[in-house]
Amino acid sequence: MNAETPSESSARRRRASFAPAVLLAAIGLMFAGCATTHEVKIDSLAKPNAEPAISYEIKNKNPLIADDSLRHKEAAGMVRTALSGKGMYEAPPGVKPDMVVDLDYGVGPPQMRREQVSEPVYITLPGQVRTERVQVGTDSQGRPIYQTVTVQDPPRTEFAGFREYYVTVVVYEKYLKLSARENKEAAEGRPQQEIWTVDVTSEGESRDIRKNLPILVAASIDYIGKDSQGQKTIKLKDNSSDVAFVKKGM
Repeated sequence: MNAETPSESSARRRRASFAPAVLLAAIGLMFAGCATTHEVKIDSLAKPNAEPAISYEIKNKNPLIADDSLRHKEAAGMVRTALSGKGMYEAPPGVKPDMVVDLDYGVGPPQMRREQVSEPVYITLPGQVRTERVQVGTDSQGRPIYQTVTVQDPPRTEFAGFREYYVTVVVYEKYLKLSARENKEAAEGRPQQEIWTVDVTSEGESRDIRKNLPILVAASIDYIGKDSQGQKTIKLKDNSSDVAFVKKGM
């Protein structure tokens, strides 16, 4: 085994300590730029050949939330923004709208779920054993005296794979339902006809509907007035353009 000079040894140690620092910084930047991805289920229907309806009035269909509450006003504001993205507008006071949009949203009861968890496993390996020359003093002429010593590098951590196991979690279903009906007098006791409906749901451990509502409303935009042909599952990041559009408001 070849011995290293003191300058070579110190340079190698600097490189060894610099590499993990750069790696950790890169990982930190990567996670800082990540956004949460939400899995959302959507089911929508639309009446075929329906008359064009672009003006609307929003009605609160959740009996647990007051019409004049801040929560309802905030939710209605997000829905107005979503509808504006489809070219619709809220009818001004005194003007009869083309349709009435019923708004319902909330959180379902807790449900138990078994989920598979994947966890990275790391192992610690001992550092390399090597020899290096170190100065131990000087001679009578002031010249350095070197001695060969055995040293061991610090231990290192390496990724060894993943271990998987199951956990039981409590999840809540957050839901949003928009239903548009014709704003016409009921004929012969028949109810007003529905023009379109959108049902949006998302499951998760959080039961904070206020935090999740922008996600649900944003997911509905592409399905307003459209038949989804059955339930669809989409993934939506909380920093997507549609979520930003809904949060910004009109």
